[in-house]
Amino acid sequence: MLSLFPYAKRNSQKLVLSLFLLVPLSIAAAIQPILVQQAIDGPIKNLDLLGLRWICLVILITIAVRLTFQSWQGYLVQEVGQQITADIRQDLFRHVTSLSTSFFDRTPVGKLITRLTSDVEALGDVFATGAVGVLSDFAAIATIALFMFWLRWDLALLLVAMVIPITALIVYFQYEYRKANFKARDRLSELNSILQENIIGVNIVQLFRREKYNSEQHFKVNQQYVDEVNRTVFHDSAVSATLEWIALVAIAGVLWLGGGQIVQNSLTFGELSAFILFSQRLFDPIRQLAEKFTTIQAGFTAVERINAILQEPIEIRDPEYPKSLPLDGTGEICFDHVWFGYKPDEYVLKDINFTLKAGEKIALVGPTGAGKSSIIRLLSRLYEPTKGRILIDGVDIRDITQTELRRSVGVILQDAFLFSGDIKDNITLGEDYAIEQVIAAAELMNVDRFIQELPENYATQIRERGTNLSGGQKQLLAFARAAIRDPKILILDEATASLDVNTEFLIQQALDILLRDRTTIIIAHRLSTIRNVDRILVLKQGEIVESGNHDQLIAQQGLYASLHELEMMTTH
Repeated sequence: MLSLFPYAKRNSQKLVLSLFLLVPLSIAAAIQPILVQQAIDGPIKNLDLLGLRWICLVILITIAVRLTFQSWQGYLVQEVGQQITADIRQDLFRHVTSLSTSFFDRTPVGKLITRLTSDVEALGDVFATGAVGVLSDFAAIATIALFMFWLRWDLALLLVAMVIPITALIVYFQYEYRKANFKARDRLSELNSILQENIIGVNIVQLFRREKYNSEQHFKVNQQYVDEVNRTVFHDSAVSATLEWIALVAIAGVLWLGGGQIVQNSLTFGELSAFILFSQRLFDPIRQLAEKFTTIQAGFTAVERINAILQEPIEIRDPEYPKSLPLDGTGEICFDHVWFGYKPDEYVLKDINFTLKAGEKIALVGPTGAGKSSIIRLLSRLYEPTKGRILIDGVDIRDITQTELRRSVGVILQDAFLFSGDIKDNITLGEDYAIEQVIAAAELMNVDRFIQELPENYATQIRERGTNLSGGQKQLLAFARAAIRDPKILILDEATASLDVNTEFLIQQALDILLRDRTTIIIAHRLSTIRNVDRILVLKQGEIVESGNHDQLIAQQGLYASLHELEMMTTH
């Protein structure tokens, strides 16, 4: 609950008001049995019709007060609950999108979605129907108990004594409920993960006829989820059933003890009637309390799961006192004895040491798994080096803000990701560029031609993941994204692999302009595309084993020459 306190504090005024309303609510609920007792033992016994009418009027006033304040408080609590839910969801989203890439490497997307949606909703219910409601029920129980002891201590003691076994049973069943609920939410996360994976990979599922296998996998987890949910239902129902039986036993006890006292003339019919009403009023909030504890237990499960994410450290942070890249900087890059591993002591890059002069263009080549993409991820600061440092214009990239780094380093990946929205939004990515700048960047990259052929040009809506565009068209938009930002450094990760011959010719013309006087790193599997770079670095098992231009490396008859010869054989 302490972890939720800051969110409640933001809405403190409405919470305090809702708590203040508990006082008249509790008194109005507890005073009604006393008024019934006064009516039976007074006006009804003495045949005083006028007095009876006055007591009935007071009862109606207490009912009106209770209904009014109950509606008001219910609205306030729901409003606060919804706002707290929204605040937690926003903080969780902001935190998740700030986590390093390594977190997403080990966390299935479906599980994250479950925590951002259903877990947050369950947490909101703790406030909307749980936390304040519990205080309301406790206040009602305490007020009723005071009025009962004021009226008849012996009958009050009988009813209060019945609360003790109820409390023990509620604690036990709620503990079991919480365990089952935690497992149920884990199974729900697995279900969402399977669903998300199968929807994204539906083409592969159908091409390889995995429908039956994947359906069996889904059925198995689905059945586990149903089993855990059934356990939660059993423990929740057990609480309700137990309360019903004990409430009936309590009423029977009041009738048995009170009835004997009426025979002995030590108790009036009005007092007995009041205590029967009190027994109902006492067990109603206890019943509601048990139901709310079910909600709260589900909320606590959600708190644990959400806190697990919120406590994930943000590994890539801006420095406390950031430096700025030199205004006259030209984009020089230096990898200074860099070591890196995705797991401790399992290095994928070993003592990488090279410098790119301003405007120099180099290519990284090597077998799959040699560490080419890891170098790009480190330079973009998606990961931190395990040892060593990376400098741009003499400044360690850890000493500058991520915003400035990403503004200086443009990355074009092989698989261009598009967001839902229009063409213009997918080029600007939320930054404030005028439409004239967008068109100029598109024309520079020879992209404007295909955009003008779309139904609404730059306002054409893109479907999810860009399914209404071809792979080449998506890649062309990625080039326009880079061009509009005019970065000092450009990284091309097999960026022309998705283009057909005609499109690649257009983009090659644009690249000649884009790469001019710009420091460039190219990852290429087709060696024919990198013949004209200034230098080629050949990687093998995380180490730079060769360096030089195309002709020099061919003459060395090393790994590059072998890769080149193999490519020549496969192309002929």
